Order: sequence, then C-alpha cells, then structure tokens
Amino acid sequence: MSYSSFKEFYPYYLQEHSDTRCRALHYIGSTLVLIVLAYALFTQSYWWLLAVPVIGYGFAWLGHFIFEKNKPATFKYPLYSLMGDWVMYKDAWVNLLTGHSKGR
Repeated sequence: MSYSSFKEFYPYYLQEHSDTRCRALHYIGSTLVLIVLAYALFTQSYWWLLAVPVIGYGFAWLGHFIFEKNKPATFKYPLYSLMGDWVMYKDAWVNLLTGHSKGR
C-alpha cells in the first residue's frame, strides 16, 4: 500500500505499534536520543551523534522483532515512519501530562 500523506499513513503506523511494550521501547529510545543530542550539543562532543541512530532505531526495532513480530515501518516508509515516531512520542507526553487520550 502507498500513502499520499502522513495523515493517511499515521493510523497504519499506530496499528503497527499496538503492543504497549513496543511503544514503551520506542519512547525509551526517543528519550535517550533527546538526552544524547542535548549532551552532545552541551559538551560539544559531537561524536555522540553517531550513537543517535543506533539508540533510536535499536530500541524501536527490538520492540518490533520481539513484541510486535512485524517489520518496522522504517523499511518501507522511512520518512513517514520517523515522523510517526515523534508524533506518537508527543502524543504519549500530551496524554501523560493532561490525562487525556486521543483514542490510542
């Protein structure tokens, strides 16, 4: 299937992340990515930036291979998948901070 917009893609992305353990690994990876980015910029130790894709994708892919038993959307839809990860991360924080769920 091909998607003509991110809005069209995102429901598929969420479906591929229905296992809460998979999502948790995504959130852990995304949080660590932000921490590593901040550390690299603060200390000007830019070598840490090499760890960003390993951390981000590593945690996410473990969730897919171990819990979801599916292939990460990154393999077919790299840009939409990256966008989906950060929107899902943002939605998790909004839900946590406001106590509201968007039905996910």
